[in-house]
Amino acid sequence: MAKVRYAVVGAGWISQIAFLPSVAQTGNSTVAALVSGSPDAARKLAEFHAIPEVLDYAQYDALIASDRIDAVYIALPNSQHADYAIRALKAGKHALVEKPLALTVAECEAMIAAAQASGAHLMTAYRLHQDPGTVEVLERIRAGAIGTPRLFSSVFAFQTEAGNHRLRAEHWGGPLQDIGVYCLNAARHVFRAEPTEVFAMAGHGDGDPRFAEVEETLAVTLRFPAERFAQFLVSFGADAVDSYTVVGTQGVLTVDPGYRFETDVAFTLRSGGESTAQHTAAPCDHFGAQTAYFSDCILTGTPPSSDGAEGLADVAILRAIEASVKTGQPQPVTLPPRPRHPGPDTLRQVPRTDRRLVL
Repeated sequence: MAKVRYAVVGAGWISQIAFLPSVAQTGNSTVAALVSGSPDAARKLAEFHAIPEVLDYAQYDALIASDRIDAVYIALPNSQHADYAIRALKAGKHALVEKPLALTVAECEAMIAAAQASGAHLMTAYRLHQDPGTVEVLERIRAGAIGTPRLFSSVFAFQTEAGNHRLRAEHWGGPLQDIGVYCLNAARHVFRAEPTEVFAMAGHGDGDPRFAEVEETLAVTLRFPAERFAQFLVSFGADAVDSYTVVGTQGVLTVDPGYRFETDVAFTLRSGGESTAQHTAAPCDHFGAQTAYFSDCILTGTPPSSDGAEGLADVAILRAIEASVKTGQPQPVTLPPRPRHPGPDTLRQVPRTDRRLVL
């Protein structure tokens, strides 16, 4: 089988614990290079995962200009997504970029333009779009299992350690960007629509020094077409939880856990006044499924569903949420409807592995 050769750009925690272990599980992908500013750690990871090349960031342009890789996986701080993706795309390399896609709508547009000019694929790393459990939840809602979805509510939180780059304003850190994007993306695809208005409030942890630069907690309300509403709470300073509930005209579907890659999506459905037993999806490596899907898109010349425009939509809404926090006023949102949503065509089933090295 043909395999897409990836350069992993950024050898931090998410690459170590999730992406690098998953690639060997896909069957259609391989890691050909590791680009990192930490040479000792990178060499250990390369040896463990049998990655043939280790490079520093000064060697990145030469790598993407070569024929040694086909695609890049960008797992850098948010502030560096656009720069490294645009350089790769201009060189004709496909780019799988962690979310949020970029800092601003303008940066997202520049990334999309670079992909269109070169013909390379740009995909936002929404791993849940390939997860069988998430796709089953969306398919049941679309099939009318709870009638018409009217309300969405979610809580996603965990304790973040001091010093984490997600707590730094220069990288557009904070719980909204890091985990709120999951709640927002879920609501958009549950309703199969874009919000038209947002309102939000935020707090900085009651003097907790971790949150001197970014918020500890945000509470967000979104209005969707047909007078439907979504609300979510996200926090870097509360106990771990990741769940969401969709209330329809004829039932309720609760997903818990709903977002994290370490666990399998599970849900309970209540319809007609009766609850079904909890359903837990078959084990699946989210990162492996995501990579297998993107590699399929590359090998077949098929544009990915979660493309640059998908990432742009969330960035536009995140920025509107921030504007609401700053002004204390609701903010309008105007976005075109998405032509595609996660479904059977986007899911992949990839087994998990326990073979990983976390330094």
